[in-house]
Amino acid sequence: MSAFAFLNVNLDYLYKKCKHMNIPIYPGSSSFTTVSSSYYISNSGSSPTSFGYYDNDTMFKSEADKVANWCARRLGYPIMEVELQDINFYTAFEEAVTEFSTQVNMNNAKDYMLTLQGTSTTNALSQRTIAANMGRTIELAKNYGNEVGSGGNVSWKKGYIDLQANVGTYDMQALWGNVSESGDRIEIKRVFHEFSPAIVRYFDPYVGTGAGTQQMLDSFGWGSYSPAVSFMVMPIYADLLRMQAIEMNDQIRKSSYSFEIRNNSINIYPIPTYPVRFWFEYVNTKDRNNPLKYPTGSVSDLSNVPYGRIVFSNIKDIGLQWIYKYTLAVSKEMLGLIRGKYTSVPIPGAETTLNGTDLVSQGREDRTNLITELTTLLQSMGRQGQMEQEAAIATAMSTQLNKVPLFIYIK
Repeated sequence: MSAFAFLNVNLDYLYKKCKHMNIPIYPGSSSFTTVSSSYYISNSGSSPTSFGYYDNDTMFKSEADKVANWCARRLGYPIMEVELQDINFYTAFEEAVTEFSTQVNMNNAKDYMLTLQGTSTTNALSQRTIAANMGRTIELAKNYGNEVGSGGNVSWKKGYIDLQANVGTYDMQALWGNVSESGDRIEIKRVFHEFSPAIVRYFDPYVGTGAGTQQMLDSFGWGSYSPAVSFMVMPIYADLLRMQAIEMNDQIRKSSYSFEIRNNSINIYPIPTYPVRFWFEYVNTKDRNNPLKYPTGSVSDLSNVPYGRIVFSNIKDIGLQWIYKYTLAVSKEMLGLIRGKYTSVPIPGAETTLNGTDLVSQGREDRTNLITELTTLLQSMGRQGQMEQEAAIATAMSTQLNKVPLFIYIK
């Protein structure tokens, strides 16, 4: 059998097989409302696209046929047959819109994650302006505030134990934590164990006695008046110096009030000589270490940030152009995979090689480049990118203004 006859037999077989399966290639036009006859099997009415995300969008339906026609022409139609159907172009179109929506939403989610964490997952965030705030940053800072008693989100509680005479060591966990906190571990934050304030031991500063000034008042003839201090003006630092002297005397000459805490066991100094109530502040470590402070249904990470698919009719020209190019890249890859099924086709006296491998490579490269381009653009338009641009503008403007001659004013 000659090569020509062999080719005719193969083509006739493929033609009959395709005719039997009703699989036409792209005819040069399409209709999104009817779709190709090969896709509708017994008028099943299947969706023109794989997922049907945008099938009810009027603008998407209008653009679908235009995009299919544009992609087919870019792939060589009508000079060359394009071994795709309208549903292939629609699928590529749907994928391009979804990819664009995903990239935009992922960038926004990354930009505002700190702001969005803890908010409700029922909020619809796509194409909405998010008001950035310091909420989550402050929440993170509160963890430090908890430890030093400055703000925070963990309550400090008050407790007490009754000290016994001549006993200096007490187990705070056993005496209070096991009883009042149901055995939960407590951590002591503040202990009220100190001398009485110096001001209450300052002997009657308001009438002048004890201040070493009585003789001076007597010499002026005011000692018999009551209160004699009405005739004496003393600076405020005089009282402060006397209180400081009292506190210094307590610290150096006496057994100063102090304590040591190790593993909730406290040693009190000086050892009490009579029963007294001992107060302190503490936190329940279970409350402090609880990581689940937000209600169920709150944003936790990228998986439940409520960014939905962007409505296609709300996408403007910049986004549409990217979508068209991405649709072409996906169509190019699909066509390459189809042509790659047969690397070469025999013809009389020789054979011809199909460009499936090249189309697959070009399509994947185009897709990668488009995603890189979009990602770079989104990052430059994000919060950090905008602040960097504003800083660069401010620096450039300051450099320009420094070159402007200043006026000389003569008075």
